[in-house]
Amino acid sequence: MTPAIEPHKARRLYLLLRDQISSGRLLPGERLPGEPALAAEHGLARVTVRRALDLLASEGLVRRRAGSGTFVQGPAGPRPVVGDLPNLLSGLIAMGRATGVRLLSFDYVAAPAAIAEALLLEPGERVQRSVRVRLIDGQPFSYLTTHVPERVGLSYSEADLAATPLLALMERSGVTADRATQAIGATLAGPEVAAALDLDVGSALIDLTRVVFDCSGRGVEHLHALYRPDRYAFQMDLQRTGAAGERRWTPAAPRPVKPETRSRSPHRRPAP
Repeated sequence: MTPAIEPHKARRLYLLLRDQISSGRLLPGERLPGEPALAAEHGLARVTVRRALDLLASEGLVRRRAGSGTFVQGPAGPRPVVGDLPNLLSGLIAMGRATGVRLLSFDYVAAPAAIAEALLLEPGERVQRSVRVRLIDGQPFSYLTTHVPERVGLSYSEADLAATPLLALMERSGVTADRATQAIGATLAGPEVAAALDLDVGSALIDLTRVVFDCSGRGVEHLHALYRPDRYAFQMDLQRTGAAGERRWTPAAPRPVKPETRSRSPHRRPAP
C-alpha cells in the first residue's frame, strides 16, 4: 500500500528547507540529501518529502535533475516589492504604475460601523467599496479592500480603478492626501484570499490597515491590505538623533538606490 502524502508535514519540511536556502545555510549549487535520507532524518514518508521538494521546485528554489539529485538554485524571479514607510504616500502612486491590478469587486454600500468611525463619516454616509489584487510581474502579491466616502468615490468609475492607482484618481479629482495612520500585523489566509493570492489556506500574511486623511482632517480612504511576505516587505531607514543619554532612532531619508542594469531579452516585454 502506497503511503499517503501528509500535507502539513510536507509544508513543514518545505518551510524548513526554504528558510535554510533564504538564510544562506544552503548555498546555490549545493546538493540536498536524497529523498530516503531526508525521510529518515525527519521521520517522514518519501512521498511527503517529494511533495516538499516539489513545492521548492515550483518556486524556483531548487532544481531536480533525474539521476543526479536535487540542487539548490537560490531565490528566483524579481525582488519583492519594498514599501518605504516614511515616504509611504509619495511612493504608492509610483508603485501602482510599476505593477498590475485585478479588480474583483466595485460597489456602493452602507459604511460598516468601524469604517464610519475611522473615516469620521457623517451619519448615514455611504462608501464606495472595492476589492483588488495587485500583481508584480504577473504574480499576485497583495489583496486590497478599500472603503472611500461616496463623495470621493463618485469622481471615478470602475474602469478607472481597474487601470489607475486610487491615490492618483483622488488627486485627479482634487482630493489631497495629507496624512495617514496605519497598523501592521500578521494574519493567516482564509480560503478566498488564499485563492486570490495563489497560496495555501492558512499561509502567513502581512496585515496592514491604513486610514488616509485630507488637509482638512476628513477621512478619504480606509485600506485593509493583505500581503504575501515572500513578495512584499516594508522598509524604514533610521538614524540616531538626540543629545547624549537621550539618543533614539528616528526616521531618515532613504538612501539612493542604484538603478538595475539587467539586460532584457529582445523577445521579452517589460513587466507592466
